[in-house]
Amino acid sequence: MVERNIDLVFGGGRLGLMGIIADAVLQGGGKVYGVIPEMLKDHEVAHTGLTELHVVKSMHERKAKMTELTDGFVAIPGGIGTLDELFEAWTWKALGYHGKPIGLLNVNGYWDSLTVFLDNVAGHGFMSAARRKQLILSDNIDDILDKLTSEFTGSNGEVTW
Repeated sequence: MVERNIDLVFGGGRLGLMGIIADAVLQGGGKVYGVIPEMLKDHEVAHTGLTELHVVKSMHERKAKMTELTDGFVAIPGGIGTLDELFEAWTWKALGYHGKPIGLLNVNGYWDSLTVFLDNVAGHGFMSAARRKQLILSDNIDDILDKLTSEFTGSNGEVTW
């Protein structure tokens, strides 16, 4: 991300995989913006070394602020919180609240079963083929960043994910 001048926007915690990624971006000289709800600030152990840490009132405000701050989304392997954020970002795109690209980094086939399910949803007519294609899938970080960057680059040439 740092090599590509891509800033990081994430949930603001210092633990887990996202904490490790935030630290790596910071150590590489990049900018990292965290957004954490007040009630999770202590529970998730908020990352205090970020470029900016936004403390908000609710999970809904967290996702809205993250969407405001970013130019695109990359979902990495994760749990229910990751799925919640992914589907809300995708729903907001479908409703026209934003036009930002959304990608799935398919590490070790993590998203394979989800993509089969989504293909099934589209196949049964509950989602258009165009909507299904809005989720960009790749197992290679460079490839997914290339695809997402080609979908959206800010007017100043900078990209914030």
